[in-house]
Amino acid sequence: MRETRPALAETLSRIGSLIGDGRSRDDVLDVEQLSNASGVPRDVVRMLLDGEEPPAEDITDRIVRRIVHLRETRLRPDGTRHSYDEIAASYGASRASLSNLVNSRRKTPSPQMPSRQALSRQGLSEQVPSEQMLSEQVPSQQTGERRPARSGGPLASTQAGIETFFFGQPNGWLSAEPQTSLDNALQSVLHGLEREAADPMARLRGTHGLRELAARAPQLAEEELQLVTDWIDTILQRRNAQRVRGSGSDSSHTEGH
Repeated sequence: MRETRPALAETLSRIGSLIGDGRSRDDVLDVEQLSNASGVPRDVVRMLLDGEEPPAEDITDRIVRRIVHLRETRLRPDGTRHSYDEIAASYGASRASLSNLVNSRRKTPSPQMPSRQALSRQGLSEQVPSEQMLSEQVPSQQTGERRPARSGGPLASTQAGIETFFFGQPNGWLSAEPQTSLDNALQSVLHGLEREAADPMARLRGTHGLRELAARAPQLAEEELQLVTDWIDTILQRRNAQRVRGSGSDSSHTEGH
């Protein structure tokens, strides 16, 4: 298992090396999508992308916040939220037990992670009680990453049941640390950039919307195709830059009149 912080730093470093000229990290990393996929609040996603440490969070509050997040973002096919009834029934619990858990720990309607100051005002500990909840590790079927498992108890069965309802199996998604959650969410971005690097045309399709490259020769060698796509990429970047400068010049001219 990779250590949480080095794993995230390694993933971000790899993404940075694959972005290439003409694009920035903001062009390929959508904070909203990463937040939805990971369950990490948007402001904390930004902190982690900038290499900052997120505020500590009580693990039960984290689990409850992510339960709410799943109901808001993983909707039924008709666009409505799953009810507490159907979620609880899927693992043999009552609606009251699940709704009581959520309502007892939910401080505000906002999914944002509380700050250290807010935690202090509420009399909550900044230390995560990891020994009780994170006693072992289990692998995630989708990514192969090993994620925090749960020990016994009512909250443990609730977490496992809800993860099974939304993901098909218990995977530690509800309790994983923000760094681990974001790292897992970034894997799809990383794999997409790796595919682009292996396929020169993929970069042109993704960056410039170019659909097809017609060549005079019946087939280009890999090195030749790379040179051609690099050349096209440079031309299109210059053309786009000229359009931006031209738009700015036209605006200034109009304002002057």
